[in-house]
Amino acid sequence: MKIQVHQLSVGESVGKNVGAGESLRVLLRDFSLDCPNGKVMTLMGPSGCGKSSLLAAIAGLPLNGLHVNIEVSLQGQRVDHLPTSQRRIGLLFQDDLLFAHMSVRQNLLFAVPTGTAAEREAQADAALKELGFQSLADRSPLTLSGGQRARVSLMRTLLAKPQALLLDEPFSKLDVALREQFRQFVFEHVRRLQLPTLLVTHDAADIADRDAVIDFARYA
Repeated sequence: MKIQVHQLSVGESVGKNVGAGESLRVLLRDFSLDCPNGKVMTLMGPSGCGKSSLLAAIAGLPLNGLHVNIEVSLQGQRVDHLPTSQRRIGLLFQDDLLFAHMSVRQNLLFAVPTGTAAEREAQADAALKELGFQSLADRSPLTLSGGQRARVSLMRTLLAKPQALLLDEPFSKLDVALREQFRQFVFEHVRRLQLPTLLVTHDAADIADRDAVIDFARYA
């Protein structure tokens, strides 16, 4: 099974009268991709060519000022008609987006979708153990290092049991050493959990030994 995108077109309004027959500046036209489970497909290209717009369209996030046509299938099922909350797509951005008013453990617990209270707590505790962060469980994310926050953010995303993973430059704010460690941490989980994964990046190091590369400059 896999993530599939068919006939994606993204256009930006040129005139002011939306829907009144205005012309569009096409950002992406008739773009398709097919990413198998456990594989990382890297999306590269200049700023403004549509990489992040593709991820947002797959996830069902709003694209202000853009006209989008897209067909998205996850694990063989069409999901483009579903709201974002029902698509079961994990998103990881440059910023970790952890809840500052919650502890590390509460952040993880928040993501566990189902089960009794005891079952959900057990999953959060197992995630803390895998991270080796048991001693950090009651601390605020604001007290953690950048690398620690990045790991908690990924684990919180995975606890929601996504069917696919979308990564929008998640390594870019880490220093070189932490970036390599976190990159390997992410890709190990992608392969172990067999998640089809799309990675937007400007860093050539991110595509080393990856499975596929799409140069968005061709579609801009």
